[in-house]
Amino acid sequence: MRVISGDKKGIHLKAVPGMNTRPTTDKVKESIFNMIGPYFSGGWGLDLFAGSGGLGIEALSRGIDKMIFIDRDRDAISTIKLNIERCQFTDQTEVFRNDAERALKAVSKRAIKFSCVFLDPPYKVQKLVDLLNTIEKNHMLTENGLVMCEHDSEVQLPKTIGTLKCVRTEMYGGTVISIFEFGLSDKEE
Repeated sequence: MRVISGDKKGIHLKAVPGMNTRPTTDKVKESIFNMIGPYFSGGWGLDLFAGSGGLGIEALSRGIDKMIFIDRDRDAISTIKLNIERCQFTDQTEVFRNDAERALKAVSKRAIKFSCVFLDPPYKVQKLVDLLNTIEKNHMLTENGLVMCEHDSEVQLPKTIGTLKCVRTEMYGGTVISIFEFGLSDKEE
């Protein structure tokens, strides 16, 4: 695993030890950022189910100003912090050990508007629709803010969730990437 592009291109990232975390492959990560960017003009990002922090760190390397990383696994939190230090992003990040749903509710109270949110939950514990509903109902995205959902090919997500609209879906083997965007008007449907 490595940072693919941007300021920290080429820096190798440590994986979370054990078999509890499924890292996003470099190929899929590159495809994700080609779909949503590939670069950013500042803003906040949220990496929920962060694992090693690879997606959030990639976003920072590509121009996101600040990133919040959340994972419930102690080893993942240690790995995220190590990777953040390795990339010298300590001043631009916040890292929390918490359950995704509780963390999302806590973050929503801060009234931060996110340019991008990464949702890559364990495939066996998919609650993507609930998480997307929470993001939408709490107005957590900037205008045209994006939510990237990585999920199993057997999971079917709705085309719209409130004001969020699925604007792109790509399949990579058994992995599907669904991109939701906030702020599209009815005229654009």
